[in-house]
Amino acid sequence: MKVRAWPVAGVGFAVLWIFVRGVALAPSVLLGQFLFGLAVGLPTAYLFRRLYGTRVDLGRGVLALPYVGLYLATFSWEIVRANVDVAYRVLSPGMPIEPEVILVPLRVETDLAVTTIANSITITPGTVTLDHDEESNALYVHAIEGRDPEAIVAPIRTWEGYALEMFDEDASPDDPPREFVVSGGERSQRYGGEPLGENDE
Repeated sequence: MKVRAWPVAGVGFAVLWIFVRGVALAPSVLLGQFLFGLAVGLPTAYLFRRLYGTRVDLGRGVLALPYVGLYLATFSWEIVRANVDVAYRVLSPGMPIEPEVILVPLRVETDLAVTTIANSITITPGTVTLDHDEESNALYVHAIEGRDPEAIVAPIRTWEGYALEMFDEDASPDDPPREFVVSGGERSQRYGGEPLGENDE
């Protein structure tokens, strides 16, 4: 069932407002803050309605919820793991780091899916998305520790598999990803997956 996108966005803003406020879990307080969020969120969503699609498929959104949960769970675990790893490197004598830039080709293609993956990488301590190459649909990822590139790319592939389902992409999580490239200043080392192809150099 497709409905107008801006009211859905307005309700989303109202729910987000509850989390931002951090209110007590009392029904009356939650309801009051939700109604306040609607009062602000609906006009805001209407005002900026041209920034997103005109209609949204609620049925598709419900089907995507399990993948949203899986994405958030794996992302949260990676945040915790990366925080511990970066803290260890900062506190260790000699700062054991070896920075590297990795070109990670994507299977997701929509702007929202690519942005979600890119932001997840940047939010994770120790990695940052430097750029998106539109021609090859790949992300340049900088990591403070690049001696094990497979370990850096593995969570990105996991997030991407869930994102393919979340955003109803054309590709499938079962489709093999193209191989990633470790720059080393020369972009000569390739790892796993399908070849990038002639136009992806």
